[in-house]
Amino acid sequence: MKNDLHFDIDIPNNLFNKMVQEREDIGYYNLPSQSLDKLERFEKKFEKKHKNIQNIAVIGIGGSSLGTKAIYNFIKSSKPLKRKLYFLESTDPSTLQNLINDIDIKNTHFLVVSKSGSTIETISIFKYIYNIVNRDALYFSFITEKQSKLHKFAKSIGAKSIFIPQNVGGRFSVLSNIGLLPLKLVGVDIYKLLEGAKRMQVSFFNDGYIKNTLLKKATYVATNYNRYNINTIFAYSQSLKYFCEWFVQLWGESLGKKQNSSSLNVGLTPIGLIGPKDQHSFLQLIMEGVRNKSVTFIMVDDFRLDINIPNISLKHLEELNNINNIAFNTLINKQAKATLKSLQEIDIPIDVITLPTIDELYIGELIYYYELLTSAVGILLDINTYNQPGVENGKIILKEMLK
Repeated sequence: MKNDLHFDIDIPNNLFNKMVQEREDIGYYNLPSQSLDKLERFEKKFEKKHKNIQNIAVIGIGGSSLGTKAIYNFIKSSKPLKRKLYFLESTDPSTLQNLINDIDIKNTHFLVVSKSGSTIETISIFKYIYNIVNRDALYFSFITEKQSKLHKFAKSIGAKSIFIPQNVGGRFSVLSNIGLLPLKLVGVDIYKLLEGAKRMQVSFFNDGYIKNTLLKKATYVATNYNRYNINTIFAYSQSLKYFCEWFVQLWGESLGKKQNSSSLNVGLTPIGLIGPKDQHSFLQLIMEGVRNKSVTFIMVDDFRLDINIPNISLKHLEELNNINNIAFNTLINKQAKATLKSLQEIDIPIDVITLPTIDELYIGELIYYYELLTSAVGILLDINTYNQPGVENGKIILKEMLK
């Protein structure tokens, strides 16, 4: 993965040292180096017991599903997987019913994912599915904190649980068992995924190429948050659609806070766009709307697909014969570069991330890069990056309403 910045700024002297200190207490930093022994034992028993299962379905919301969904949808476009992965994350009754209609329940195993074990949306959907299958525990496994109420319930029905480290927050948890177990069960190479994250970790903490670039980007974003308070990803691959959704949660829930020292409300608004589709919509706002947006382009250098525009001429459309024989891989990257150049000409802050291809290694790098970036920006904004009091207040109100 390569990250090119089209701006320059001085990095605060103590920023890197503060991230090194955080690494002692914040668990996601060390996930690339975790042991997978327990997960491998869990999978071995699962495959022996459920060898005919064709689908895995994650029942979870937010940090319990978005990262997993991002990686799955990125990888499934590039290689065949041994199972399909579904996500039940909405209490919208029509969406829930449509998903139930699409899933062959008898050939599906459900992973119920909740770090706390008491997420209302997750437990609501679980109850519905649990009732459909006549309360048969064989259809379910649980991913939660050890000794959570959900774990205790799982034990009571004889179902298996696998655990999440207590010091790993939900939106930073995709490289824990929350993401690794469902991804492994459908055939994603989680070893390459963690290898990519490990490469990013080593490059950052051992003074590799990425350290200076990431810290400069974090400094620019945090220093200019009053002027450029909207941070936009323009991803030139449809396979990154759910990565953009994961970014929106990570960035929004982590960085919209009150400052520790002043109680001043600060925040950075995340937006995820897909090119070239959104060139025909949101780009107009970036170009001629309020100049409060920075843009990160994410491009895939080689899609490894040999698909070209046919060498044919269409009556009345002869002027477009110049696209004949062009590979779609080439076309989409030219579209990205043309958009990038148009924004450079009007001095929009830009950086470019280039992934060599669609592969577990590079999505692992990208995920860990954005987690590090979020932590660095949080330190510079003087906030608690890892809590979510605004979200918690809404949960408290909902529980009161449901009484």
